[in-house]
Amino acid sequence: MTGENLQFTVLGCATPYPSVDNPCSGYLVSGGGARVWVDAGSGTLAQLQRHVRLDELDAIWVSHLHADHSADLLTAYYGALYADIQLAAPIPLYGPPGIADRLAHFLTNTATRSPIESAFAVEELHDGHRVAVGALTLTSHAVAHGIPAFALRVDVGGRSLAYSGDTAPCPGLTSLARGCDVLLCEAESAQAPSKGERVHHTPEDAGDTARVAEARRLIVTHIGRFLTPQQAVARASTRFDGPIDFAAPGATHSVD
Repeated sequence: MTGENLQFTVLGCATPYPSVDNPCSGYLVSGGGARVWVDAGSGTLAQLQRHVRLDELDAIWVSHLHADHSADLLTAYYGALYADIQLAAPIPLYGPPGIADRLAHFLTNTATRSPIESAFAVEELHDGHRVAVGALTLTSHAVAHGIPAFALRVDVGGRSLAYSGDTAPCPGLTSLARGCDVLLCEAESAQAPSKGERVHHTPEDAGDTARVAEARRLIVTHIGRFLTPQQAVARASTRFDGPIDFAAPGATHSVD
């Protein structure tokens, strides 16, 4: 794509494992000529290749290290180094602390550490991390998921997309999403837990976060298996008056 338009394609949004027609979490964010693979859940690498090759990516960004958001980095590693891909340089990979060693521990089969850094130029995220990827500005804030986890804001040409990753409602996400054009927010939980730490949004929570952040539009994603997309949209609409949609697998959404 050309210009400074901003859009994202839903590669998958299933949790906690892929379904027949829906991979786990992954999105291709495009704008200003740059392309970023955001979250790399199981099955998303196959769908990514409908749109872009690994060697055509400008960056990969991973919210946290649960497998339904990161597992396809393992096969991407093999694709980048040992198949028909010829990387001009390692792909920039932005992810939680420890991501390189986590990949290496899984991939290493001998006493020699797998050369993760030959495939990925790893930069660890921290609260307030900001980087330019072409014309895109990527800003990350820490969020509440029980493990190191981050939400993402993408800005280009006066347009903005905020993505929750996986998180309970928290000030980090609300602050990051403030005034965004589109909030792509998880709604995994059918009900908030009666005890213990909260680590996900309900649909009502997603509506509340969108309203408090003054987002222009809400797209619910990563809906748990005890909800339908229609139920999630309807429940979120009780808390947010703006446009609401579901991140249907394969759909492309323009941010405007």
